[in-house]
Amino acid sequence: MARSQSDRWDLATSVGATATMVAAHRALSHDEKLIDDPYAAALVRAVGIDVYVRLVNGEIPVGGNADFDPRRTAEGMACRTRFYDQYFLHAARSGVAQAVILASGLDARAYRLPWPAGTVVYEVDMPDVIEFKTLTLGDLGAQPTAERRTVAIDLRDDWAGALRAAGFDPKAPSAWSAEGLLVYLPDEAQDALFDNVTELSAAGSQLAFEFVPDTAIFADPRWRAHHDRMSELGFEVDFNDLVYHGHRSHLVDHLRHRGWEVSSQTVKELHAANGFHYPEDEVAQAFADVTYSRALRS
Repeated sequence: MARSQSDRWDLATSVGATATMVAAHRALSHDEKLIDDPYAAALVRAVGIDVYVRLVNGEIPVGGNADFDPRRTAEGMACRTRFYDQYFLHAARSGVAQAVILASGLDARAYRLPWPAGTVVYEVDMPDVIEFKTLTLGDLGAQPTAERRTVAIDLRDDWAGALRAAGFDPKAPSAWSAEGLLVYLPDEAQDALFDNVTELSAAGSQLAFEFVPDTAIFADPRWRAHHDRMSELGFEVDFNDLVYHGHRSHLVDHLRHRGWEVSSQTVKELHAANGFHYPEDEVAQAFADVTYSRALRS
């Protein structure tokens, strides 16, 4: 079903199901010993989407569908996860004591990263998503490795006010992430989100995000054919229905005009930096323009 300005979801429907999908991919990366996320598989099982439960349980047959390559999936997710893990730890170890994870989903960084003492991690997401993750990780006996503060709110509402109310200090440097988020926002909401981030960011603040310059790729015949083949295995998330299409301003330029110093690398470069080969098939090449960026507020 196409997106609307007032739609809602949980972790088994619409945009929320993509958070479960990403957690399942992190579980594959963990099983391949490419990242350390001991909570991903348990969170996926707790959500209960059949195909992702089967994926983390190793029950999806390998070899019958050339599009399903668990090692390729694990390496791709390892690149993404390492990018954000390393970003947050570098920021925290350089003295940035407050981190903000926008659209935190099933991200467990507040529980699994070795945060320096005194770090406060703010997780911003829908109330039901926050509650589910908190209760599930509590049942597992997991304990946060930083001071975790949850901000249960839709990013289309006054999340900046809710973040301040949770104790966020806009006068102190902060580290922000927008992982796997921007394609699910209309262009104007994307720019408004980062205008809010800029307003809340003191000098020395940092920001990490990935940027898909043209969401029309999800309607590209190369991607549609891949989606159709994967749906035969039960993978039914259709990004073409979930992302917002149309003109999208270039976020790097938008941020530079607002006082951020931005450095970027393509997804292919990120694979190479992690010692992985970026695939050369049509689907991979269609996404070759996706970039991962870090920014510093001057």
